[in-house]
Amino acid sequence: MARMTIGLLHPGEMGSVLGALLTQRGARVLWASAGRSAATRSRAATLEEVRTLRELVEASELILSICPPHAALDMAQRVAANRFAGAYADLNAISPETARAIGRVIEGAGARFIDGGIVGPPPATPGTTRLYLAGPEAGRLASLFQGSALEVIVLDGPIGAASALKVAYAAYTKGTAALLLAIRSLAIREGVDAALRQEWARSLPELASRGDKALGGSIRKAWRFVGEMEENAATFVAAGLPSGFSAAAAEVYRRLAGYKEATALPSAAEIAAALAKDKQGN
Repeated sequence: MARMTIGLLHPGEMGSVLGALLTQRGARVLWASAGRSAATRSRAATLEEVRTLRELVEASELILSICPPHAALDMAQRVAANRFAGAYADLNAISPETARAIGRVIEGAGARFIDGGIVGPPPATPGTTRLYLAGPEAGRLASLFQGSALEVIVLDGPIGAASALKVAYAAYTKGTAALLLAIRSLAIREGVDAALRQEWARSLPELASRGDKALGGSIRKAWRFVGEMEENAATFVAAGLPSGFSAAAAEVYRRLAGYKEATALPSAAEIAAALAKDKQGN
């Protein structure tokens, strides 16, 4: 059997690990280096480099898109403009409607579309991470990861089902993380943070650790979560449901986006100041 060639857009923290898993399972995994950073090049060390997106498209049978949510549609349009005719899997944290729009772009160019959503961290060990897929080609992609650290679950639903599941999951995980960041910031600014944490320890002991986890796990990725929470809000609106909590989470992460390149995590007090910047007039 011929070795499958897979294009990866792009080898970030998640994409590089998925690319490495596919390489370990015998696939040829390409990435396009034009305009990418030294950090990306380091993450892509186990993959095969091509220079341009056009080269990647022309060589690939399957393309995996793993990029910031706000760039997902543009990425699909660029691939379609290069006349890609294989299978295209969007694995980004986008709304079902955005997934369907991407599907129309990809299929309109003559390719086949797979809807996907990832739950969990980059998969280092089995049991930590699930990839949900939907669409006629989902089974083919699922088979490529069989026996790897990534569990793949094919949903019995149309294009958009995998994205909808990811939205519902992230509305809670990233939404409550943003809420805890805002709550701690309010308590700090009102001078009751220590008292609040003492009360949490007595009546809601899990919140103290979850709040600390939100401080450590969300700050450097806040810039990426803005688009994801906006996609969340759009999904709730489309379903006729209140969307304000997802929109508020997007704003929390937007105000923290400047910590993307931070070498050290900010303190809770610094986060409180950043979240209250509008009141401060900054």
